[in-house]
Amino acid sequence: MEANLTANAFAKLLDSFGSDRESAGEKYEDLRRVLTRFFEWRGAPFPEEQTDETFDRVARKLDQGAQIKNIGGYCYEVARLVCLESLKSHDVKRTPLNTENLWAATQARDDDSSDREAHLDCLDECLNKLSDQNRELIMRYYQDEKRSRIDTRKLLAERLGLRRDALANRAQRLRDKLEQCVTRCAEK
Repeated sequence: MEANLTANAFAKLLDSFGSDRESAGEKYEDLRRVLTRFFEWRGAPFPEEQTDETFDRVARKLDQGAQIKNIGGYCYEVARLVCLESLKSHDVKRTPLNTENLWAATQARDDDSSDREAHLDCLDECLNKLSDQNRELIMRYYQDEKRSRIDTRKLLAERLGLRRDALANRAQRLRDKLEQCVTRCAEK
């Protein structure tokens, strides 16, 4: 991903929705909801972030002087590409979190039990670095199998006052953070 979006680029994006700022803002928000649903339906790991990335790319293109006649259609085409990229880059992360998966993700297959124990120690160390709330969230989010997992996640989302997709996003970010921590720890 490129540098942060400038205010000028965002202003050009809004202008592409119409000259009346209020109406343009409403059209932008409507398209934002449509694109977020588009990413959700296709199983993209972070629908809101993918929507932001789509708008960022379109805004940068406009800022570079591109003339876009159908902003909605153009955004949809960019969203398709962003979705393909995100699904391709996150395929590995779709497997359930457990010590076996973290072991496989951070180490080439090696049956040396001392290395395995070191990775498990790293996992414990990294889990302990999380706040109590985040540790509980990540452990509960990945604890069950099949139908009970769905029920657990639904209850967890309700308890935290989150939508289920927001809970999934939070859990994925925590999982990514844990995997990075375990990898760094294991390299020491």
